[in-house]
This record gives sequence, structure tokens and C-alpha cells, in this order.
Amino acid sequence: MHGHGGYDSDFSDDEHCGESSKRKKRTVEDDLLLQKPFQKEKHGKVAHKQVAAELLDREEARNRRFHLIAMDAYQRHTKFVNDYILYYGGKKEDFKRLGENDKTDLDVIRENHRFLWNEEDEMDMTWEKRLAKKYYDKLFKEYCIADLSKYKENKFGFRWRVEKEVISGKGQFFCGNKYCDKKEGLKSWEVNFGYIEHGEKRNALVKLRLCQECSIKLNFHHRRKEIKSKKRKDKTKKDCEESSHKKSRLSSAEEASKKKDEGHSSSKKSEDSLLRNSDEEESASESELWKGPLPETDEKSQ
Repeated sequence: MHGHGGYDSDFSDDEHCGESSKRKKRTVEDDLLLQKPFQKEKHGKVAHKQVAAELLDREEARNRRFHLIAMDAYQRHTKFVNDYILYYGGKKEDFKRLGENDKTDLDVIRENHRFLWNEEDEMDMTWEKRLAKKYYDKLFKEYCIADLSKYKENKFGFRWRVEKEVISGKGQFFCGNKYCDKKEGLKSWEVNFGYIEHGEKRNALVKLRLCQECSIKLNFHHRRKEIKSKKRKDKTKKDCEESSHKKSRLSSAEEASKKKDEGHSSSKKSEDSLLRNSDEEESASESELWKGPLPETDEKSQ
């Protein structure tokens, strides 16, 4: 009995194992049929070493990229330099850049700046010249700002106005001298400015608005041309025309009055001569009649 029961139990265990293996095969076949072409293979509870290494590398690369993006350019540069020294050796002094030939935008503009740009200057335009030309286009080229500190040596410095000076009125409503801010008695001057630029001698006509003291400094060696407004010129022309017209009228009136005076004087002379003759005749007749002195007559005042 006992042995028979044991045989039965062994048989039942074998049947149970066979059924479980059949079920596993069916599930694997079903999974293979239902698997999509882009779907990854399923692994067991423990991941494969290669898969684990790829996941770790991907996570580390994501973290490194996040930290690099968070840095600025200088911090990123120092990190790469430190990593290079750490892995390949060397010194930090070898990576220091010499700043002797460094130039800012202002330095480039000063080197390539021109007081006036011609068509010849715009032929071969480098990026330095384009930068200087861009700055030149932003300047206001109506009135100049002058440096009259060396007026006794007949040396003057001129430059165009900047936007701030145009808004404040410097050079037009205030004195155009760099070191003067007077507002009264301003005069406009036209100056032939001769200068040497990039080894070439050039001339340019510029306009200045200066006060009386600065005008004396500008005209210390020789007189410059003063620019007057059109209204003043028109007034002076009208005054000259009116004065000439008045003079012509006066001359014609004087000629007519002279002619009249001459006519009156001739008629007066004739009348005086007649009166004298009549007076002489009367006096002769009276002397004959009355031998006494002539009666005195009172002359009436005009």
C-alpha cells in the first residue's frame, strides 16, 4: 500500500511538470507572435551586464550635459582645461593666453575711423572698416565740436556730434567748444578743416557755433568766414534796396526843388528889379515934392 501510494505521487508530479513546461512554451510562442519589430527583448529579474552598463552611461551623460549647459563659457573652459591636465598632465601656465594683442571694439574703431568716408574708402571693406563705418553712420554731421586748447599754435581739433550732444543742444544751442557751455552771443563759422588721416592729407568744410570768447580764439591767426542766417541776409538786402530807392527819390525831389528854386529865384530877381525901379522913380518924385527926410517905416518880423 505504501509503495503503491508513493508511485502514484511520483506520477502526479511528472504530469504536473509536463503541463507547466507546455504552458511556458505556449506563452513564449505567443510573446514571439505578438512582439513588435521595434520592441526590445524582455529580460528576467536580473538585468544583463551590457544593458546595465548602457543605462549607466546614458544616465551619466545626461547628468554631465545638464551640468555643462548650466555653466557659462568661462567655467566650461576651466573645466575642460582641468580635465585635460588631470588625464594628460601639464601645467596651467601653459594654457594662459597673452593679452598683448587683444583689442576692444573701441580700439578697432579708433584705428579705422575716418572723419569723412569716400567711395574709394568703401572699396575693400574688412570687418574692422565695417564696424568703423557703422559707428560713422550714427554720428550727426551738421555742426562740429571743437577743441580750441591749442589755438595759439593754430592747431584745432574737430569731431562730429554724438546723439547725447544733439539731444542736449551742445554745439548748436550751446557753445561748440569742448570746454565751454555758454549760451549767449553765439555765432556760426565756416572753417576749412585740413587734416592728415591714414597718411593722406584731406580738407573738409565744417560749421561751428561759438560764443564771443571762443570766436576770438578761432580767429586768433586769421579771420574765418561767418555764416549769417537767411533772414538777416534778406533783411539787409531789403534795407539796401529801400535805402537806394529812398536815395533815388530824394535825389529826384532835390532836383525838382532846385529847379523850382531856380525858377522862383529868377522870378524873384525880376520882381526885385521892377520893384527897385519903381521905388527909385517914386523916391525921385517924392524928393522933388518933399525935400525933407524920408519917413521911417517899422519892419514887421517874420
